Amino acid sequence: MLTLSRPRFWLYLAGPVVVGVVYAAETTGELFAPAAIALFAYFLVPANVFLYGINDVFDREIDAANPKKDEREVRYRGQRSVPIAVVASAALSLALVPLLPPGALGWVGVFLVLGAAYSAPPVRFKTTPLLDSVSNGLYIAPAGAAYVAIAGSQPPLVAVVGGWLWAMGMHTFSAIPDIEPDRETGIRTTATVLGQRRTYAYCGVCWLGSVLAFGALEYRLGAVMAVYPALVAVIAATSVSVDRAYWWFPAINTVVGTVLSLGGLWVILHG
Repeated sequence: MLTLSRPRFWLYLAGPVVVGVVYAAETTGELFAPAAIALFAYFLVPANVFLYGINDVFDREIDAANPKKDEREVRYRGQRSVPIAVVASAALSLALVPLLPPGALGWVGVFLVLGAAYSAPPVRFKTTPLLDSVSNGLYIAPAGAAYVAIAGSQPPLVAVVGGWLWAMGMHTFSAIPDIEPDRETGIRTTATVLGQRRTYAYCGVCWLGSVLAFGALEYRLGAVMAVYPALVAVIAATSVSVDRAYWWFPAINTVVGTVLSLGGLWVILHG
């Protein structure tokens, strides 16, 4: 069950909670507020079981041809425990209700709705080009929930736009290694429609938009996020295999998130 939940990607959901808390907090005490701890715990494991479990349940036929499932990931084979765990993980979000204000619960709802709609019929955004990318803004929902829980107000709109564009680029880049398996099974995604070279360009545009949005908020935030368009440009211009580069991003995203968090902590401590 833990392997199905992609442990190397756990911080893709829990990390944004940390960033949201750090930039909402005005004192060090707020960093460890009960709502912050509860959100981090939920988005570290249960949310990942929900998100990737529902994906695997409805992707069983597609994953039969996906080589990633033979190496770094495992293939769902119809175990009854997985759907049960998915439902239980979604239901566990109800434990957050007493701890969060309505605005923060709205972000949790965005995560759950988009997480289900991405993989499950009848919507199944992952098979609709562009919507598969746009719907992955769900990855910033934990940050939104955390920010509202601590600050008591919504995050700046420009930060939401920047984060959403970053998530769109990240999702579409991660779909590049799946282009051939998806085409073999008749699945249409943004990446299968554009092809590898144009998908690189699409990711670059999303990430450049993210740089501009965060830069408008604070130029140093934009400078940190500039690592993403720079990386995709290097990968597209060299002989680096995208299948190899794809597995760099858990470390890259962790480093970027750490830098952002340290910057926010500096502001709390030094003003």
